[in-house]
Amino acid sequence: MEQGAGAEAGVGDSPLRPDGTLKVTGEFAYSSDMWHEDMLWGCTLRSPHAHAEIVSIDIGEALAQAGVYAVLTYDDLPTEVKNYGLEIQDTPVLAHGRVRHHGEPVALVAADHPETARRAAAKIKVEYRELPVVHNEESALAADAPLLHEGRADHHSPHVPHPNIVHRQPIVRGDAKAAAERAEAIVTGEYEVGMQDQAFLGPESGLAVPAEDGGVDLYIATQWLHADLRQIAPVLGLPEEKVRMTLSGVGGAFGGREDLSMQIHACLLALVTGKPVKIVYNRFESFFGHVHRHPAKLWYEHGATRDGKLTHMRCRIVLDGGAYASSSPAVVGNAASLSVGPYVVDDVEIEALALYTNNPPCGAMRGFGAVQACFAYEAQMDKLAAELGMDPVELRQKNAMSQGTVMPTGQTVDSPAPVAELLRRVKAMPLPMEAQWENVGGEPDVRALPGGLSNTTHGEGVVRGVGYAVGIKNVGFSEGFDDYSTARVRLQVVGGEPVAMVHTAMAEVGQGGVTVHAQIARTELGVARVNIQPADTRVGSAGSTSASRQTYVTGGAVKYVCELVREQVLERGRRKFGTYHPAWATAELLLEGGKVVTDGGEVLASLADVLGDEPVEAEDEWRHRPTEPFDLRTGQGFGHVQYSFAAHRAVVEVDTELGLVKVVELACAQDVGKAMNPQAVVGQIQGGTTQGLGLAVMEEIVVDPGAKVRNPSFTDYLIPTILDTPTIPVDVLELADEHAPYGLRGAGEAPTLSSTPAVVAAIRAATGKALRRVPVRPEHIVEV
Repeated sequence: MEQGAGAEAGVGDSPLRPDGTLKVTGEFAYSSDMWHEDMLWGCTLRSPHAHAEIVSIDIGEALAQAGVYAVLTYDDLPTEVKNYGLEIQDTPVLAHGRVRHHGEPVALVAADHPETARRAAAKIKVEYRELPVVHNEESALAADAPLLHEGRADHHSPHVPHPNIVHRQPIVRGDAKAAAERAEAIVTGEYEVGMQDQAFLGPESGLAVPAEDGGVDLYIATQWLHADLRQIAPVLGLPEEKVRMTLSGVGGAFGGREDLSMQIHACLLALVTGKPVKIVYNRFESFFGHVHRHPAKLWYEHGATRDGKLTHMRCRIVLDGGAYASSSPAVVGNAASLSVGPYVVDDVEIEALALYTNNPPCGAMRGFGAVQACFAYEAQMDKLAAELGMDPVELRQKNAMSQGTVMPTGQTVDSPAPVAELLRRVKAMPLPMEAQWENVGGEPDVRALPGGLSNTTHGEGVVRGVGYAVGIKNVGFSEGFDDYSTARVRLQVVGGEPVAMVHTAMAEVGQGGVTVHAQIARTELGVARVNIQPADTRVGSAGSTSASRQTYVTGGAVKYVCELVREQVLERGRRKFGTYHPAWATAELLLEGGKVVTDGGEVLASLADVLGDEPVEAEDEWRHRPTEPFDLRTGQGFGHVQYSFAAHRAVVEVDTELGLVKVVELACAQDVGKAMNPQAVVGQIQGGTTQGLGLAVMEEIVVDPGAKVRNPSFTDYLIPTILDTPTIPVDVLELADEHAPYGLRGAGEAPTLSSTPAVVAAIRAATGKALRRVPVRPEHIVEV
């Protein structure tokens, strides 16, 4: 993917995405578009039960069907390694003995046509004996609760009191009980967040091609090639070098592709049949094939003096992790450490935990534990403001953290934290016009009303509300995880012009990393043409495209390796031309416009002349400063490398008689440290804001008390369309973080936090309802 650009395409500019035109014209090749001669199609048989013993499996009829090449069950797995997992290897490749959630994979089929594969899968006869279902905290932690993972008790730390707890993180700082006695106002609340889906539009898909050396080449849509590789190779019984992975076109991710889906299944079928195997999930299967956002129940208590100064905070956060661990331990760490929000509170008592249940597995989704906490603590701030008779923005500003604030974990915030300023800016934005449904002639335009496109109202009972929220999100991997990225950069002359080649394993999932990497290379190497190599496992790990980390960490790696290349180029120039001009030895030298120049602007040589026919190349890893695990008793520790902040103001119109909501505007102010690509930054903020809007008023995977998913389709799981998405004005601050490359701050997740509570706060303002649960439904607004 080569990008040619002028001088105005470096860091701080907004060049076009190299894949943008292809995507909007429909020419971009996504993973589901891949094709191979003599290709077979894979299909997965999934459990109809949430918790059941597998009594028997009969594959005879399926295997006998014409066109079927293979039918695999747990017994056909080639090695003793039968499980995988991001942090805890507790997820079976195929169910064995019992299934633990609705939709768990039980068997695989490979056939010469996708419909043949589906029909064969339907002929597999599985006899189940249903078991008691663990579906909530009470059933998970009961004394006689079924243990969903026997043997896990031996692996738990002493602070975890029950084997059905995946992970527990307390945080204790100061004396919350003593501080509560000094409080002049105390508010408590119980809150609930539903299960949200990432709802990426590109379904899980991939193509596995068996190789002559006994290995396999996998072309896959994923978020982290090397984490996939680490989990896939042991199950296949192959060394990692024989599992070669290449990123194919990814149609969105948002955390849902961080865990494996069909990767191992496709490789197994390809190796067994000796033929390429393609698997593409339909939308129904996609809802079962990836993790979701953890649903949560949260209890909070806040105290304050009469003038609004917070005295203490206590909370308990219970996350439903579902049947397997996925990234639940890290989500718990985030939820606990960020549960106070962007506020100064010296005395806290916090507990966060994630449970094993028979509900669908939950893991990474944009916001990663901080979303759930933000909804609760921002509802509390509004509740406390009402109790004190204060303006809710003023209360937040009075308690806003700033650079130098000590977090509940004992970590000092050592970069800008402009929380009060973000709130000031978002509040100062002009409000949208009242009664904006009126057109120029003064007649109502019902299309702009809540539910107006369905002709359900002509404006009766419509009330406007305004609400505010602000949030804090960590950036990068935390709690001592070795967060690094690898980059390979090559500079050579092609057609008389210097061209930079950048090779990383970064998964481009739509976030625009391929654009930013080219901007960095142009800035550091002074070239116009940059070639971004396809991401694959021929280069070292770039980590996951998650945690708002890729521009920081892989961008940092590209910057660092470009600097190594630049030094090699300058050293070669000194050897070649140093005797002809003293500036080679005495001046500060830069690469600009394809030339070597002094800091005074004097041109010493062209890059083409310096390089000649011999390219310059470097490869290395780059790490941010280390973090450390949180203490498992007190929660103290330098757990996060960076924090990001965003504030929202929501304006809504609510039909209080019908319970319908229209979000008129969602204004946002966010500090990004350095806008590497200003247009892309605004796009990230608007996209994250829209996902938060979805959680506020429409998005939820509905799981019944039997732990069965009731709405696994876009017919019944609703996401915001262009008709639901309001105007989203954005005010971007650039307050540099001295610890980060270019001073940048990860920008992708923070707006997802505060948009949800801002919308709900606005609905509360319009209706007077408490609204302690998201998404808000019509029946929550209108008593029935």
